[in-house]
Amino acid sequence: MKNAIIFHGTGCTPESYWFPSIKQFLETHGYEVWAPQLPDADHPEIDKWLPVALQGKFNEETIIIGHSAGAPLVLSVLENIQVKVHKAILVAGFARRLRIDKDKPQAILQPTYNWSKIKANVQDLIFLNSDNDPWTIDDEEGLYMWRQLGGTLVLRQDEGHMGSDNFKQPYTRFPLLEKLLEVKYTRSSIDGSDKE
Repeated sequence: MKNAIIFHGTGCTPESYWFPSIKQFLETHGYEVWAPQLPDADHPEIDKWLPVALQGKFNEETIIIGHSAGAPLVLSVLENIQVKVHKAILVAGFARRLRIDKDKPQAILQPTYNWSKIKANVQDLIFLNSDNDPWTIDDEEGLYMWRQLGGTLVLRQDEGHMGSDNFKQPYTRFPLLEKLLEVKYTRSSIDGSDKE
């Protein structure tokens, strides 16, 4: 069964920004979509969020999407599941203490990550970051995660946080993310052969 899971970020709900339109997009492509409301969203903590996230269904056709604080949650999920999922997309994601809040604890982060286990539990990993994210979740953060895990890093110019009330980014549609979700990888697109 094809299914997708969408994790929101700090101060958000499953109805924020592009989450409803991406949910609808996936449903029209035959996916069962789960977009849970994570507890105490204004103060994301891995100890509170991870148990909820792990209630999802995970299989070889699962797509997991996380935005902002939902992105390190995706990393923690990948480290804790026992199956290799199809795809994970981290939008405005990070795995280190934010440079803008160096002295502030960021309880959504794990102290360390088992990068090899995370990498082993996902077939296709995509990072989307912008060069001018106001919370310093920028191209440096995307590059840091890509260096640990490989996959695909997409750097956008002047796209901010790709959804933010504080910075007046309603981002109700996300055409790039739709394109990344539509992509069907075949062996021919990777090595030039005609086999699927």
